[in-house]
This record gives sequence, structure tokens and C-alpha cells, in this order.
Amino acid sequence: MLRYAAKVLSVIFHPLLMVTYMLVLLLLINPYMFGVNCIGEQWLMVIQIFLSTFFIPMIAVIMMYALDFIKSIEMHDRMDRIIPYIAISTFYVATYYFHLKMPGTPVAFQMFMLGVVISLFLAFFINNFTKISMHTVGMGGFLGMVLLTIFFFQLTEFPLQTSFGTIKVEMTSVLFIVLLLSGLVGSSRLILNAHHPSDLWGGYVVGLFGQLIAFNLVF
Repeated sequence: MLRYAAKVLSVIFHPLLMVTYMLVLLLLINPYMFGVNCIGEQWLMVIQIFLSTFFIPMIAVIMMYALDFIKSIEMHDRMDRIIPYIAISTFYVATYYFHLKMPGTPVAFQMFMLGVVISLFLAFFINNFTKISMHTVGMGGFLGMVLLTIFFFQLTEFPLQTSFGTIKVEMTSVLFIVLLLSGLVGSSRLILNAHHPSDLWGGYVVGLFGQLIAFNLVF
């Protein structure tokens, strides 16, 4: 039962889904920063990011497995990750460049996307020496985004429209939830024997560090 829960967490918080989650959170915080104010336009943006940062890269990985370029979809062997890293990096750089040049894309999202790209390249380099956890790289990046939103963009709360009316969501509550999820995701990777503790902590540091580097480059 515990291993099953760990597998579910690993799927829900797959590293390739982190950019989609980041966009969803930004749209919840302030959809107007993207120049959209209707649900349809917001969902279109989410679908576009989902396709370019999760669906298409995942299809590429599946094709590599089908063509015997990699031994498994999970890529347990760190050497199996080299070709997928290159392919995924290409998709992510293209996505970042597209949104960098697209009018109306908020600087905050461009910065967070740059942080993801930086973390991906750092992880690619570290993978030559040890099998760093991409799950914790993703969660570290998500945590970095929340911390930057609180401390540097000075956002303490945001209104959330629900069927019960408008409620105010404290960013400290969001931070607590992300911290809790980060711990659960890391624990799930240990339960599945996918990584050593040092690989997990290294992933958190790389994800968080990538966002901090991007912030210093942009601002």
C-alpha cells in the first residue's frame, strides 16, 4: 500500500509537470498579469504549456524506449538519461524562447521558466557523476518560485474565486503545502528505492538554486 501511494505521488508530481503547476498557480494568483480574464483563455495557456513541457517530451521519451535508445521509461540507470536530457532540454529551451519573445508574457513567468531551464542543465551536468533526483529538482524549483513570490514580489495573499464565493488565500499556507508536498515526494522516491538521500537533497538544492540564478539574471 505504501509503495502504491509512493508511485501515485511520483506520477502526480512528475518533474515534467512542474511548469504546468507553476503556470496554474500564477494564474490563480493573478490571471490579469497574462492579459487574460476568461477561463477559456486561461485553460488554453495551460494546455499549451502542458503539451510543450510534458506531453511532447514524454512522447519523445516513449519513442526512445520503443527504439531501444533507453532501457526503461523510468530511466533507473543514470546513463539512460543522457539522450532524454538532451531532447527535453531542447523542448524546454524552445518553450522559454517562445514565451520570451511572445508579447504579453509576464516577466515573472519568463523568469520562472528560465529557472527551470537552468536547473535542467545543472541536473544534466551533475548526472555525469551521480543520479540526481529530477522529482526533487522539480519540487525545489516549485518551492523556489513560491519563496520568490513571497519575499521578492512581496505577495502575501491572493483572492480565489470558488463556488462558495471569494476567499483569501495566504501565501504562507501555499508555502506550507509546497513544503509538505516536497517532503512527501522525496519520501516516495526513497520508498521506491529510486534514489539515495544525497540525490534527493541535491535535487532540492539544484531546483531552488536554478530559480535564484534566474532571478538574479532577470532582475
